Amino acid sequence: MPRLPGTNVMLREYRKDDLPWIRHWVNDPDIVCHLSDIFLYPHAQESTEAYLEAMLEGNTDARGFVIADLATEAYIGQVNLDSIDWKNRVGKIGIVIGSTEHMGRGYGTEAMRLLVDFAFREMNLNRLELEVYDFNERAIRCYASCGFVQEGRLRERQYKNGRYWDVIQMGLLRSDWKKGANES
Repeated sequence: MPRLPGTNVMLREYRKDDLPWIRHWVNDPDIVCHLSDIFLYPHAQESTEAYLEAMLEGNTDARGFVIADLATEAYIGQVNLDSIDWKNRVGKIGIVIGSTEHMGRGYGTEAMRLLVDFAFREMNLNRLELEVYDFNERAIRCYASCGFVQEGRLRERQYKNGRYWDVIQMGLLRSDWKKGANES
């Protein structure tokens, strides 16, 4: 995969030395509370190693990047296209910023814009989609600023922290992205 440079971050390949950074967040409740139930239970070292190895070898459905500092290439997080449907040209996005000190600095928004641009320009996808919990207002604002629109709401779909939450489904079409790119 190519490297995709932005203003403050770059999207780069996964590396073996990313393991400690990934291990840092996979069991951090302040990070994983916003993620899927794959992180409901403690994530074992072997599971994290297997995931990283699959990403390094390309033995997974996901195509992804590490979100890295532009100057130092240090790990900040990761953004992946999961479950790519090549026939219908659809990709599902997952993103994580791997430490609370990197949140709220615009890294996720910049990474999303880089990935969206790559997905439409280079991968020739027609549609990108994602799901987000309704309590994750920061992520919803990020996705909306990148052009995603709410397409659905699964009421009380997710149980977290002692209550049920809605899951918001968001999508971005290539045609809408093109309009936005031409208006900039």
